[in-house]
Amino acid sequence: MDLSEEDKREIGQHFVFGFHGYEVSEDARELISKYHVGNIILMKRNVQSVKQVHALVQSLQQCARDAGHRHPLMIGIDQENGLVSAFSSTVKYQAGTQFPGAMAIAATGDPEYARNCSAASAREMKAAGINWSYSPVGDVNSDPRNPVIGVRSFGDDPTEVARFAKAVSDGLTEGGVAPSAKHFPGHGDTNVDSHLGLPVINKSRAELGQTELKPFKELIDSGVASIMTGHMVIQALTGDSETPASLSRAVTTTLLRKELQFKGVVVTDCLEMNAVKERQGGVPRGAVEALAAGADVVMVCHTMALYRGAMEVTYEAVQKGELHMDELRESGERITSLKQKFAGTWDDVLGNPFDEKAMNALQATNKKLSEEVYAKSTALISGSLPVFSSGKIVVMTPVVESLNAAVDDAEGVQRTEKGHLRNTAAPYYISFADSVARRAADVEHVVYAADFDCRRNFGEGLIFVTRNADRSAWQLDVLERVATQALNGVPIVVLASCAPYELFSRRVLGVQACVASFEYTSEALEAAASVIFNEVPPVGESPVGISIRGH
Repeated sequence: MDLSEEDKREIGQHFVFGFHGYEVSEDARELISKYHVGNIILMKRNVQSVKQVHALVQSLQQCARDAGHRHPLMIGIDQENGLVSAFSSTVKYQAGTQFPGAMAIAATGDPEYARNCSAASAREMKAAGINWSYSPVGDVNSDPRNPVIGVRSFGDDPTEVARFAKAVSDGLTEGGVAPSAKHFPGHGDTNVDSHLGLPVINKSRAELGQTELKPFKELIDSGVASIMTGHMVIQALTGDSETPASLSRAVTTTLLRKELQFKGVVVTDCLEMNAVKERQGGVPRGAVEALAAGADVVMVCHTMALYRGAMEVTYEAVQKGELHMDELRESGERITSLKQKFAGTWDDVLGNPFDEKAMNALQATNKKLSEEVYAKSTALISGSLPVFSSGKIVVMTPVVESLNAAVDDAEGVQRTEKGHLRNTAAPYYISFADSVARRAADVEHVVYAADFDCRRNFGEGLIFVTRNADRSAWQLDVLERVATQALNGVPIVVLASCAPYELFSRRVLGVQACVASFEYTSEALEAAASVIFNEVPPVGESPVGISIRGH
């Protein structure tokens, strides 16, 4: 069968693509005009300021209207808060407010904070024209070795994860932004990163029901607008050891649609991740498989050649009868409903001038909320906080390894052969040393690697910062050597700046205090400094503990 213009317009609604630059690129124009792509994902590479994002989105929407789109574009972004905050400010650019991520918010014990922060973040995004946030993370972090979820999860208790994920979903919806719970049916119990390989989760259907599926079921029952499927193999569901959940009809249609009765939009995680990209047929074939599985929207984030390939191969699949236009149109009705609720009309999205004064007022209020919640998130895991003397305090921070493809490198970051950043200290650790320096007269910031020479003076107080040292045990090797070398009576505070698992190790026994910030954003580290210096009490509690399997 030949495809009509109307068929191609329909097919375009089933993709969400990204592009490069702070203005609408020629690639983006081609996607919207020629391929009728109905959804766009913005990334850090597209964000300079809230005002610039507003202008960018206005241009994208105008382009869609000029191309004859019936409904405005869904404009999505990865704004989980915490370490995955594509809309938030960076060292270089002032953009959205930085709010605590999942594990930090869960450490407060109060889902109302999660709801309020998400609603506040949504109001900023909505004012810039963003109407779809790929959040909340519904994954239960039941494997401490998880390299990609970790502190992006609300914890290891499925009931608590469900409570907090629902609060985030409600907050985003309240702020006019469509939530997208991820990564269905659960990416928490794996030690493989799907950006890099294909994770396999060996659990029975009953076990999945008790853990992984609990938060998603709660979110579905509460009416979450969309759900993102993940690239992991769950043989109990797919029946084989090779098909990712995102490309499986057994997962997308049988489990999610029929069994759990999800009526909203299903969007895949980015198909350019290796778990899909390295399959036979690569990304374009993956797009067809995802649509055949029952996904409404297929996400591809980075490469124009792959966008074109995915579109052309999808056209062919429809022409051959592998995909059916009537099914795509039925799926398209769900996308239209999402657009009507969260994007609105052309009048809603175009012709709204940016109100800088209102945004400044909103961000001033949001900054206070963010600081209040961060202050409640820092946890004292063990020991008691010292009162530092007026002598020198040494702050030790680790050289930064690439541990998580979802949160680490911006494009173009240079690395050594060992994977360490070429610059001497990460900007967030420099920021933490500055936070300490605002509270102590004499501060030395030392960056340590595995071969750190401990024969030195450690002053009269030491703050030893770790980052996922349960997996990078060389950090604990250095800590043990430092603790032996430091003079008796020198108080040592260990600050876990990401997941707190290393603080449950016997290897930290003997230090004065163990503190967890649950993320290494400058805001979280500032809050940790105020706790370490006894300005605010440590009221946070860790949402994860030692795995019952002893990992």
